[in-house]
Amino acid sequence: MTTTHPSSTKQDILQHLLKRGHATAQELAEALDISPQAIRRHLRDLEAEALLVHQVTQVGMGRPNYVYQLSPKGRDQFPNSYNEFAVSLLDTLKATVGQEQFRSILRQQWQHKAIEYRQQLGNRSLGDRVATLVALRKTEGYMAECYELEMPAGTTEARFILVEHNCAIANVAESFPSVCGHELEMFATVLPDCTVERTHWIIDGEQRCGYLIQAKSGSQSPIT
Repeated sequence: MTTTHPSSTKQDILQHLLKRGHATAQELAEALDISPQAIRRHLRDLEAEALLVHQVTQVGMGRPNYVYQLSPKGRDQFPNSYNEFAVSLLDTLKATVGQEQFRSILRQQWQHKAIEYRQQLGNRSLGDRVATLVALRKTEGYMAECYELEMPAGTTEARFILVEHNCAIANVAESFPSVCGHELEMFATVLPDCTVERTHWIIDGEQRCGYLIQAKSGSQSPIT
């Protein structure tokens, strides 16, 4: 893999975002003692190099804020052997226990994660549960966000699109695509009163993973 070598200022931006997780152009300008105009120029360059991504946030009636984070390629600028270790460990596990047992272990791992999420989502409205799920995924590095869709005419079931701009386990998913199937099952388990369908998939070369979450007909509250 060819690695780019950003300039000193751009490297400072990448390092700051690695430590802080995210920041606006103004926050970066203040932290690095550089003019906002110069920071924005560097940010545009870094996004063009696919080292950064941004999300738009709206606070009050003012102008929207652009919040910047490292992309997977941006994180690759820094030494990191964790992903390689995880893939190597799974390769060893698969060779040791066999294909069927390996699949069972992966499924159990995602089931444990589903239980953990369910406990934190609680028995609330679908909107509140989806918002909590997005917050949990953000803390795990998935750069998640969600949008509520308009209800089709004649229906009362809420619908949401959950988008993840970064896959925290991208290297694992590339080597073991079945984990993505387990992840989809996990979302369905976490939201048992909903149908969950994949709409976008990073493994297929798209820029994000996306899921359509729709309340099942007649569902008013989570199933306990």
